[in-house]
Formats: sequence, C-alpha cells, structure tokens
Amino acid sequence: MKFGTKAIHAGIEPDPTTGAIMTPIYQTSTYVQESPGKHKGYEYARTQNPTRTVLQNNLAALENGKHGICYSSGLGATDAILKLFKPGDEIIASNDLYGGTYRIMVRVFQEFGLTFKFVGLDDPANLEAAITPATKMVWIETPTNPLLRLVDIAAISAITKRHTIQLVVDNTFASPYLQNPLDLGADIVMHSVTKYLGGHSDTVMGAIILNDDETAQRLAFIQNACGAVPGPQDCFLVLRGIKTLHVRMQRHCENAMKVARYLQQHPKVSQVHYPGLESHVGNELAKTQMRDFGGMLSFELKGDSMPEAVRVMESFEVFSLGESLGGVESLCTHPASMTHASIPKEERERNGLKDTLIRLSVGIEDVDDLIQDLEQAIGRL
Repeated sequence: MKFGTKAIHAGIEPDPTTGAIMTPIYQTSTYVQESPGKHKGYEYARTQNPTRTVLQNNLAALENGKHGICYSSGLGATDAILKLFKPGDEIIASNDLYGGTYRIMVRVFQEFGLTFKFVGLDDPANLEAAITPATKMVWIETPTNPLLRLVDIAAISAITKRHTIQLVVDNTFASPYLQNPLDLGADIVMHSVTKYLGGHSDTVMGAIILNDDETAQRLAFIQNACGAVPGPQDCFLVLRGIKTLHVRMQRHCENAMKVARYLQQHPKVSQVHYPGLESHVGNELAKTQMRDFGGMLSFELKGDSMPEAVRVMESFEVFSLGESLGGVESLCTHPASMTHASIPKEERERNGLKDTLIRLSVGIEDVDDLIQDLEQAIGRL
C-alpha cells in the first residue's frame, strides 16, 4: 500500500456500530465492565481510548513500524523516552536541536542524574569519538531545527548498533511522508504531532513509533502511569489532518523550494539553509535519505543586527510571527529569542545559530503571495 492510501486507510475501519467512515470521538472517561476485570478491551480512558487506538495504529503504519504510542505533546513523548534510562546513563544528542528538547534534557533530566553530550552529528565520526561505556542512547534530528542540517541516519545507526546503543530520531521536520527512520536503522521515531501530522495548528500532541515489543511495553506503561495522554478530540483532529498529509506535504515542498531560490539570490540575504539547494552541504544526502526536501527553511540577513531581523518579521503581512510549524499557514520565527531561547547565547553561536537567523515554516498558500511578502518585508531594510 502506497503512502497516500495508507494515510487515508491504514489502521482505520468504519465504526462497527454505525458504519461511520470517520472514527468517532469516544468522549468518555470510563467503560462499563461485565464483571471485575472482564471488559471489551477498554477500562479507563487514561489507559486506552478507541479514538487514540486508531490514531496510534495509523501512525505506526505511516512510519512502517509495529507500535504507535501517543502523548499529550511532543515533549511528553520526549519525556517518556528519557524515562527509559537511569542515573549515570549518558545520552548523546545533536548540537543543533529544538530548544525544548535541550531544555528538558539539561534542566530536568540532568537534575535526576542523566548526563548529556551535544555533538555535531552531521559528521558520524564525531559520534564514534564521543561514545563512552555509559552511553545508552543517541538522539538526532534530521533535518535539524533550525539550521536544516542533515544527519546520515543509516551511518549513525551502523555505529549505534555496533555499540548496542538505542537510536532515536526526531522526524518532526520531515514527517513520515518524506522520511522513515525505522527503515534506515533507527530504533525509535519521535514526532511532535502538533506540526505536519496534525497540519492545521489546532492541536498539541506527540507520538513515538517503534518495532521492539519490550520497549513498546515500557513506553506504554509510562504513558499510562505518568498520564501524559492526548484526549479523544485531539486524536480525531489528527486523524482528520493525516488524511491530507501527502497532498499538503507536496505543496509545502514545492513552495519552500521556490522561496529558498528567491531568498538565495536576494542581495540582503547572506545565507539560506534549505537541503533542496545544491549549495547545501547535505543536498546529496537529502536526495538519498528523503523523498523531497520539506517545507522548513531558515535564512540569515547580511550583518549582525538582530533588530533588522525583528523588523523584517514585524513587517510580514502573509507570514505570521509565531512559534510552531507545519500548519497550512506560513509562519516565521526568531529562534534566538523564541524556540531556542533556552539554549545559552554562547552555545547557540558556537553551533552556528545567529541572532539574525529567521526560520520559515512555508505553508500551502499561493507561492507568489509568499514571495511578494518576503520582497516587501526585506525591502524595508
């Protein structure tokens, strides 16, 4: 079954009671049991919910995985993964990653005895050099947030398997439409479902997809025991959003490529970070690892003036200034003061994240309007 068909049908059956083609919203907190412990597979809504079950099965199918587990947010999913480890365990993560991931690692789990190393994993040799006997997991994003660097999943996987280390891939930027990390050797795939999977900026959710039965049981236990579960209304909204994922992603990719090429030739732009450009250092890897180049890009203005970047973002008329990404509408974000503000300035700059960097989530509007908006906003400088 090809992706577009899976997005609409995989794991989804008409409602057995009414024949409704859309999965119903099972808005209930508990389920009636015939006798103590004897029930029809559902007992309490934190533990299971039929709407959530369908979504989890659908997500697993999209990532070519066996188990899908949903959480109340992307960070809820990240939290569950980190709870697989114990004090003294070491985790190696990309040095270019979402600020919220950095924050939960350093300011929450480091306090409980986990240790973290942040390494440039766009070069797999850096991982080999960083591994110690305490290393239990490697966490990567690809493309990374916000600099759109590429990490070779298969090459990193070869190293982690040799050392018996878990490999987790945050696949939020790519979505399952563009990239399937489990097929490339990853052990766990994480998504902020809020973004492309939901696609309409109307819900917050996270998900984990994997194949290993034992780890899936542990994560499902954490889901139930810690309670970071999504509600049935949110699960319904995501199921609805996924039905158009393949169509939306095609337009996101087409628009982002045109926007990137426009910015690349702009006299007031010093650099554009987009893996679809031939000048991007990860372009060849993107061609083999991804099916297209995605809807995310970032660019830097000439000079080092943050006020100029702010002025551009305040001048947009079609792009909206806001956190998040992956919705049908185009968004702009200033990572240094918004999504990545929790990372110390010196560390941001050491990793290449400048104060003039603007991140764009290119939506599915008419691309001519998006380019015109960039023209008028940058033209005010």
